[in-house]
Amino acid sequence: MGNPAMIPLATRVPGMKAAMPEWWPIVLGMLVLYVPTLYDLFRGLWSTEEQAHGPIILALAIWLIYRLWPDAMAKSEGNTPSVAGWPVFAIALFLYAVGRSQEIMAFEMGSFIWMLAAVLLVKHGSSALKVVWFPLFFLLFMIPLPGTVVIVLTMPMKMAVSYVTENVLFWAGYPIARNGVILQIGQYQLLVADACAGLQTLLTLESLGLFYLNVVRHTSVFRNAALAILIVPISFAANVIRVITLTLITYYFGDEAGQGFLHGFAGMILFLSGLVLIMGADTLLQLLIKKREAQAAQPAGGNQ
Repeated sequence: MGNPAMIPLATRVPGMKAAMPEWWPIVLGMLVLYVPTLYDLFRGLWSTEEQAHGPIILALAIWLIYRLWPDAMAKSEGNTPSVAGWPVFAIALFLYAVGRSQEIMAFEMGSFIWMLAAVLLVKHGSSALKVVWFPLFFLLFMIPLPGTVVIVLTMPMKMAVSYVTENVLFWAGYPIARNGVILQIGQYQLLVADACAGLQTLLTLESLGLFYLNVVRHTSVFRNAALAILIVPISFAANVIRVITLTLITYYFGDEAGQGFLHGFAGMILFLSGLVLIMGADTLLQLLIKKREAQAAQPAGGNQ
């Protein structure tokens, strides 16, 4: 079967309409369970700067599932449903019940992933699940990490981002000094917060890079592996760019501008700079591969 992304919408829609009588009870049950969860998320976690990527991750994952759905149905055609789906379903219900009753959002959100996997296993077997494994894995990035893990790993990252920001701006001639994660530029002091350079921000950019890799699907193993490795320093560089942007906004326009609307704009810069750096690194890798292929072809051409 061809690339599922290339299947026209006119072909997809009739198939989806034909499947609705079979799927609407499942969709209705999922909505009953998880609409209250989404409502709580939009009023709570997803309204904070640290977790604002949550709805983006969810939307991209749903789009990926939609994109892969025809291929999943084609590969599972004729297969028997997997009995393993029922234990997975039990785990999903347990996580949801505990998470909802005890207000453990990681359990409640995590149950959504288990529930999707259970539905696919029960309805179409493991073949369908194998096709859409990446969107389900991708959803893990919208689950908040335990606070203790975030605290332990975030401080070294904030120190590193603060150090690089100080040195870059000092080299550019700005009056800047640093004390731990506090930057002093001109008359202003800025605390490099978790949202600016924390673990969750790094994971968000990692998810962006993995999404890019999944969409472009390069045939070169070297290109995929190299880009996956480069995502880590790219994420760090994007964090530095964001902190530098906020520091310069504060220096030129004052503290209110830095902490107000432009602070949110700097969050957009984080994602845009991360995406641009990923695409730039991918382009350089493509040029490197072409150069290596050209060099490898020259001796072969000369021996003919």
